Amino acid sequence: MRLIGRNGAGARPAATTEADTEAWAESPERQPGALPAQRTSGLAERRPAAGWGPDSLVHVPAGGLAAPGARGAPSDGSAGPGVESDTGFDSASFETALAAREQAALEARHRRAADDGDPDAAARLGTLLLRRGDLEDAEPYLRGAAAAGLRAAANNLGVLLHQRGHRAEAAQWWRQAAVAGSAPAAHALGLQLRDQGEEEAAEYWLHFAADHGHPLGAYALGDLMEHRRDVRAERWFKVSADAGHREAAYRLARMREAAGDKETAEAWYRIAAARSHARAALRLGVLLEDRAGGEQALLEEAARWYRQSAQNGEPRAACALGYLLRDGGDLVAAAEWWQEAAEAGDGNAANALGALHASRGEAAEAERWYRGALEAGDQNGAFNLGLLCAGAGRDQQAEQWYRRAAYAGHREACNALAVVLLQRGDESGAEPWFSKAAEAGSVDGAFNLGVLHAGRGEHRQAQEWYARAAAEGHGEAALQLAVVQEQRGNAAGALERYRQAAAGGSAEGAFRLASVLDRRGDADAEAEHWYAVAADAGHRRAQVRMGVRAAERGALQIAESWYRRAAEAGSRSAAFNLGLLLARQDSEAEAMLWYTRAADAGHGRAALRLALLALRRGEPVLAEGWCRRAADYGPAEVAERAGRLLGALHAELSA
Repeated sequence: MRLIGRNGAGARPAATTEADTEAWAESPERQPGALPAQRTSGLAERRPAAGWGPDSLVHVPAGGLAAPGARGAPSDGSAGPGVESDTGFDSASFETALAAREQAALEARHRRAADDGDPDAAARLGTLLLRRGDLEDAEPYLRGAAAAGLRAAANNLGVLLHQRGHRAEAAQWWRQAAVAGSAPAAHALGLQLRDQGEEEAAEYWLHFAADHGHPLGAYALGDLMEHRRDVRAERWFKVSADAGHREAAYRLARMREAAGDKETAEAWYRIAAARSHARAALRLGVLLEDRAGGEQALLEEAARWYRQSAQNGEPRAACALGYLLRDGGDLVAAAEWWQEAAEAGDGNAANALGALHASRGEAAEAERWYRGALEAGDQNGAFNLGLLCAGAGRDQQAEQWYRRAAYAGHREACNALAVVLLQRGDESGAEPWFSKAAEAGSVDGAFNLGVLHAGRGEHRQAQEWYARAAAEGHGEAALQLAVVQEQRGNAAGALERYRQAAAGGSAEGAFRLASVLDRRGDADAEAEHWYAVAADAGHRRAQVRMGVRAAERGALQIAESWYRRAAEAGSRSAAFNLGLLLARQDSEAEAMLWYTRAADAGHGRAALRLALLALRRGEPVLAEGWCRRAADYGPAEVAERAGRLLGALHAELSA
């Protein structure tokens, strides 16, 4: 079992929507059919009357102006806090004070006109006060203007009432404004009806807003239709995205990606990301990384988008950037981004940091980050804590962590817990956890369940679980199926399963596949390939076969190399063959060492060879001992030769 690190930088982010549940103050000068202003910082104003414009202002030193919100300037002629004196003129403070003065003058003019009965001025004043947050003062002016039939005032009165919690009355005024042609009012009304569960009426008004060019209305309509799985949702997201709505562009991209159209999805992700949409930049980075195929330019572009997304507050992008940097060999930078993501609550990044520290042998730091991952809700943290404890020999703690992760549904933790229980002899306790792991999709769990059934002689059930694991690429499961096919005489079926086992990483499967091909005699090159695959994976019999084949070709140095690898790993056949090879190269002393190692491991031919060498040196007693061991070890032909040699030795010794 290995540490869980990345779950896929390219995991699919959950789609969320930007907050747009409130309409904003609409300018009373907007005409029917025009796009209302919803998120603006000011109103279209009439030109100020003479005497109030900038040309009529008398220059006043900055030190003599009170900062906005201040009660007054200091009486001693000095500059107040944050305001420079005449000797250091602060143009920013001057402009701020000038703007505040003009705003106050504008408000006073609107108030006089409104108090004199001008509904348009009342609408303007009410809107100004509403934007400033002075709801109590704004309400009577907006009510008066709305009662006079000004649709902008009716919309803005709805906004005010909604903010004060009077949702029913707000809907009445929005309806009045919408009927009069206000797209913002139709949008706000549609959202309120949607939230009340009146989806049919909501769709009508959102459609009205969208048809009148309101991008938020088009977005909300698309959102409603997507919720209903209505294919028309894509059209309205596109309308909204074309008008500059970044969340609509992101949602449209997600829909195209889900439909398999990654090219179009990438284009819309680019549009949304260019508007600083953090999740769009993340997904764009994932798509670019997926199709990079090692192309450095695409990887660098993916990194740029990940970085932008991370800087805009998306911790998953910081985590993905960390993995990208790690794959590029920059572990220091990767750790920095993982730490940033982990500290922002990304459990995947915390696990990556834990794995990094564990690989360096820094168990305490690894444990700290794994615990952090767990606190962030990532159950991989508990599983990795179990692996960490198991590696340190803290078996009881490992079991506790496995159990915690397993009860949370972590499939590999279920498998690990079952292995612990089985090793302890608790087969009845292990089986349900193996089953839970396998049913949740754990390939190792399915294989282990097959082993469990096979151990009980329940071969049909074992074959079913092996087949399930093999279908997911488990090499050892395919090997078990291949052996059964070979035992049944199904050569073609066995060959297919051996191929599957070898492709799945089974060294034994690769060796057996090579052996079948070798015996068949018509695929020598392929047989050698699979012997080499198995030998490189440490399969000792395959290493011996590679040595034998090299020796047959006269490549003695290659043969010696393979024999040494296998012999040093404990293969007695390799030790004997290495001894033979060295003896032919006049390295008798070293050959004796390898013969002895092979004989001590039970190799009959090596023992017989040592007996013959002892006789050659005139050491009959030593030769007799090796002969007896050769007769015991076998095989039959070796035992027979050893017996004849023993008889001759006895005759010579008794003569």
